[in-house]
Amino acid sequence: MTSESALPSLEQYRRFYAEEIRAVAGLAQQPLLVEAFAQVPREKFLGPAPWQIYGELYMQPGAYREVQDPREVYHNVVIALKKAQSLNNGQPGALAAWIAALHLAPGQRVFHVGCGTGYYTAIMTHVVGSAGAVVAAEIEQDLAEQAAAALREYPNVAVHARDGANLDPGPCDAIFVNAGVTHPHLLWLQRLNDGARMVLPLTTPMAPGLGKGLMIRVTRSQDRFTADVLSMVAIYSSASVRDPALVPQINKAFESRELLKMKSVRVDPHEPADTCLVHSPAVCISTQA
Repeated sequence: MTSESALPSLEQYRRFYAEEIRAVAGLAQQPLLVEAFAQVPREKFLGPAPWQIYGELYMQPGAYREVQDPREVYHNVVIALKKAQSLNNGQPGALAAWIAALHLAPGQRVFHVGCGTGYYTAIMTHVVGSAGAVVAAEIEQDLAEQAAAALREYPNVAVHARDGANLDPGPCDAIFVNAGVTHPHLLWLQRLNDGARMVLPLTTPMAPGLGKGLMIRVTRSQDRFTADVLSMVAIYSSASVRDPALVPQINKAFESRELLKMKSVRVDPHEPADTCLVHSPAVCISTQA
């Protein structure tokens, strides 16, 4: 039997975990992001032990494994935050890949919408460094309070207990949205600096409060916004950035796979056309380059 003292240290576990995430998420070209996963203490953002880890059959209700040792949280696993509501800390490999798509760099300013308890906020803060800044918003009051407490040692992070759609973050180099929307929020598009990127989940309802769809990236180039698809996603829905009138359009474009052909987000006034995949008067997801 292996004694406790013979086990690798918590720091070593974090390093092994970071290497696991590097391989799973394809982070070979992003050493700062890999180092963030090796340095940020995940257990600090999970609440007190014991922690509930989803089992291999995590899609089955109640399939959790309870752990006490913080070394157990350093794997590419989903950990419950509020088991009754199925709220969790997210799968690190997936979140890492989406954060990687932002191409963060030291000194940048980031807006994190739906920050939960702040773990991935801390990851991004580590990447942008002391010269950068992160603004985070979380609509769940208790999660926002937990995030603010866990992030207190990061002077360049501001946590707001409110809907991220109703918070003006100021000019941003990157925006990371952790709540399903039916369209890119116009304010978020406006706050992207030239060359900045936004990653967000475009979803339709699959269950109360839950949606499924595509994780997409929007990149600003002066007054134009290019768009591309990153992955499939299932995620909690935004409380406000949802237009029911757009859901049938998303469903049609998703089921026909036409949504995979998106090339831009248009904010110029125009009539619906064959190039419009998801069209509203304010924002349109289009196949037009």
